[in-house]
Amino acid sequence: MDHVIGLRCLVCGRRYRPDEIEYVCPEHGAEGIVDVEYDYDVIGARASPPRLGGEPGMWRYRSLLPVEVWSEPPPLVVGGTPLVAAPRLAGEIAVAEVWVKDEGRQPTASLKDRASAMAVVKAAERGIDTITTASTGNAAAALAGMCAAAGRRAVIFVPASAPKGKVAQLLAYGANVILVDGTYDEAFEMSMGAASSTGWYNRNTGFNPYMSEGKKTVVFEVCEQLAWSAPDVIAVGVGDGCIIGGLHKGLRDLVALGWIDHMPRLIGVQAEGSAFLAEAWWSGEDVLTKAPIRTYTVADSISAGLPRDRLKAMAAVVETGGAFVTVSDEQILQAIPDMARGCGVFGEPAAAAAWAGMRIAAGSRLVGPADRVVVLSTGNGLKDAGAAVRASELVQSTVLRVPPGRDGLNHAMRRLQPMTAETR
Repeated sequence: MDHVIGLRCLVCGRRYRPDEIEYVCPEHGAEGIVDVEYDYDVIGARASPPRLGGEPGMWRYRSLLPVEVWSEPPPLVVGGTPLVAAPRLAGEIAVAEVWVKDEGRQPTASLKDRASAMAVVKAAERGIDTITTASTGNAAAALAGMCAAAGRRAVIFVPASAPKGKVAQLLAYGANVILVDGTYDEAFEMSMGAASSTGWYNRNTGFNPYMSEGKKTVVFEVCEQLAWSAPDVIAVGVGDGCIIGGLHKGLRDLVALGWIDHMPRLIGVQAEGSAFLAEAWWSGEDVLTKAPIRTYTVADSISAGLPRDRLKAMAAVVETGGAFVTVSDEQILQAIPDMARGCGVFGEPAAAAAWAGMRIAAGSRLVGPADRVVVLSTGNGLKDAGAAVRASELVQSTVLRVPPGRDGLNHAMRRLQPMTAETR
């Protein structure tokens, strides 16, 4: 990895060689999250937009990732998800263009596959067979799926409040699942303790610096799909902060390499009941010393009382001139059918939160008529079918129930006629 200069602590600025520390700066314990630094001259000499690798999905950008040349990714193809043009959504919020990046098309149906694929590769580089993490569902499913594909063992700590469908996905992949009668933060601490005492590879975000590196590949794809013309604004739901931190890192890479000519503004969207970072941004609080908050939200994937990647998340918004906005659970649920009907992308609550937040941003003039906007839909709506049902009830979706035969057909057609007229 001669293109990797080292690892820099975000708290004290100290730099380490990649082989000098395992995860964090030892001067600050678990809070000493580090950032991977690259030699862009080396990368630029080897790669350019016309000369990207031929590997599928996210590994197309291998030259911009902190992996050994001999490393083998899991056999599942991660990445290469569609960027969907959404002119009706653009018209709704009066901006120039809107695209929705549909990460629900990943192998386990969420963006977290990108980080988990990276975790499997980095664990293999260190010769470790068992990987652990804590998750409210998506990171867990991603790790379980990637480990199953690669023949690795996954041990996952999940709060018992996680949607049953997400837990079922873990069991289907054969992961060792430990349901914790507590919060995500409590499950996180248990996972951290297990990794420390056993030597298992630790996939947890806000601790393992390579998870941001996996997630940043989504913004590489966005910019390439836009012919290397970066959007003006990117909106994403924020819980632990690793995704928005990864977006920022990927964009910094592309600007440093000269592959894009400007830095998009990043809009971090938080649920009103899990707004640690938004509160800190509004008040100017230090996220390292701010006390954890109690959380309550329908969007389990962005529920975090103490965001683990809060330093990177705050930097992502501040350094790009972006903003944090908050949305209610009702606005999140409303956004599920609105986004699905507006462009065909069906997102879970945490994914739809990004569209709900973009509406707030437009109403607050954080985006304007000339802006080209990307909404990052981080997970498929089938991840939380219960929330999708509640969302449909909220917008009063109609289901016609009729008997079989001609009488039933005639009744259905009579009922459908006024509906058809309304949509003309």
